Amino acid sequence: MNMYVGNLNYRVKEGDLEQAMAAYGVVTSVKVIKDRETGKSKGFAFVEMENDAEAAQAMNELNGSEFMGRQLVIKEARSRD
Repeated sequence: MNMYVGNLNYRVKEGDLEQAMAAYGVVTSVKVIKDRETGKSKGFAFVEMENDAEAAQAMNELNGSEFMGRQLVIKEARSRD
């Protein structure tokens, strides 16, 4: 399952987010979205997990929780149609 993770602290690195999500299952990819010109984080990321049930558990437990001083917003990512 691919998840949108928003309201991230701008200092969050992909490894930080992967470590937090790995507590719930196998993380296949983490991509913190960055501004093309400055290279700075835009404050959101996409995390993909192998198992949908583990991803759903991570989403339920981490959504609204504090991570590096900010309250996370996590939901299933929509496709780019």
